[in-house]
Amino acid sequence: MAARWIERRFERLIWKFRLISIVPVVLSLLGSVGCFVIGSVEVLSAFLVILRMPFSAKSIAAKTIAQMVGGVDYFVIGIALLIFGYGIYELVISDLDPRLEGGAEQHTNILSVNSLQSLKNNLSNVIVVGLIVAAFKKTIGFEVSSATDLLALCGSVALLALSAWLIVRSHGRDHKT
Repeated sequence: MAARWIERRFERLIWKFRLISIVPVVLSLLGSVGCFVIGSVEVLSAFLVILRMPFSAKSIAAKTIAQMVGGVDYFVIGIALLIFGYGIYELVISDLDPRLEGGAEQHTNILSVNSLQSLKNNLSNVIVVGLIVAAFKKTIGFEVSSATDLLALCGSVALLALSAWLIVRSHGRDHKT
């Protein structure tokens, strides 16, 4: 009798330890907000440069576009942190009740996480998009000065396209099963 009582108390204690995962959830969500703010500042400052730029000043156009794309990159990182925070919360602590209150079409989005594998799939999608955005930012001001540079540029674009295709293909296979 005493052994069963100790076992139940110990299991309750172990179950409550899952609540420690609230720390990465809160920090991920705060980091997401921070990334959205930084991205917004980047895009707005680039937009202000465009408004003040004379029409003949093409020298800063590539830099300004790269700054806007950099802002988009922060947005993508913010989305990854948001997905991570939601996913950890749903996997370890509890389902997000407000998301479940809507119709079925509302909770079949990227924030719906029902396993560690689905969290990894959602994050991999966002990471590939982030890599594509980062590569686009680097290629804006990239000057091709040799055949090797051109091959490196073409190879990086081909690898990014291949990774995006492989992810789409793997998710298509996941949905069929």
